[in-house]
Amino acid sequence: MVTHTCNPSTLGGRACRALMDEIEHDITKARQKKTKVGSFRINPDGTQERRKIPLAQSEAFLTDLLEKVCERMNDYKLEEDPVTKERTFKRFAPRKGDKIYQEFKKLYFYSDAYRPLKFACETIIEEYEDEIFSLIAQEAHYLADKLCSEKSDLCETSANHTEL
Repeated sequence: MVTHTCNPSTLGGRACRALMDEIEHDITKARQKKTKVGSFRINPDGTQERRKIPLAQSEAFLTDLLEKVCERMNDYKLEEDPVTKERTFKRFAPRKGDKIYQEFKKLYFYSDAYRPLKFACETIIEEYEDEIFSLIAQEAHYLADKLCSEKSDLCETSANHTEL
């Protein structure tokens, strides 16, 4: 069994996990929707070359997602596991569409505590934007593991063997 753990002393690994959690959520929602892509030119016969693709594979959708996703880092808080002492970012805020979201958005939370997480998120996108696009285009599973462990080495990969 291969496990992926993020070094609790590095903000980058924890930020990568939070970032990819948000991206995976939006990609999952967008997979059910389609959008038209193609040329706006009209052919001599009066037709246009346009086709429908999953919204999640649209370059415009992905660009917009990557531009805005780090704003949601203030929806996370840093938690420490009482047993392992491993520190991770956990989402505490409901997402748009959740039943409690309308009530929750009436509350106002502000803290500078999330700023390092937001900065780390923006840095990861800046450095690994092409890899993120590639993984999404390949419809890769376990985006967080693929980007955070395999592509960027922000998280460690370790093989745990269990005896039968």
